[in-house]
Amino acid sequence: MSGPSHLPVTGDDASGPDCPICRGGGPREVLAEMEVSWLTAGPDGPVRGYCCLFFRRHAVELHDLSADEGAAFMRDVQRVSRAIQAATGAAKMNYEVHGNTLRHLHMHFFPRYPGDRFEGRPIDPRAVTEPVYAPGELEEFHRRMLRALADDPPHHA
Repeated sequence: MSGPSHLPVTGDDASGPDCPICRGGGPREVLAEMEVSWLTAGPDGPVRGYCCLFFRRHAVELHDLSADEGAAFMRDVQRVSRAIQAATGAAKMNYEVHGNTLRHLHMHFFPRYPGDRFEGRPIDPRAVTEPVYAPGELEEFHRRMLRALADDPPHHA
C-alpha cells in the first residue's frame, strides 16, 4: 500500500494556496462534513475503522487555530471518536497528528482491537500491504459511521 488514498500524492511541504488539500477543495473520499473539518475513511487504512479528520481552513499546527476553532476541532475529534467506537466496537482509540509530509492540519484515528496485528505496539501503516476490508465491509463501515454520527449531533458550546 502506498498510503491512504484520501491523501494527495505529494512530496512537497506546500502550505496555503500551494497546499494540495486546499488546492483540491478538500481531501479525497470525504465521508462527512463536520463542524469545522472533513472526515475521510478510505479503503486503504491500516486497520478496520481507520479515519482521518482534516481541518477545513488551511492550518498546519494546532496552535494556528483560534481558541474557538480549537474548541470546535476538538468537538469534531470527540464526535468522530465516539462514532468510530460505536461503529466498530473498538476497545481503544489511538490518535496521531503529524503534518511532516502533508502540511495541512489533520488527525488520524486508529481503532484498536484485542488481538489486532499491532497488539502491544504502535500501529505501523507501512507494514500493512493487504486490504483490511473484505468486499462490502468498507461500505458497511461507512453506513455504520454515518448512522453513529447522525445519532450524535454536534453540540456547540
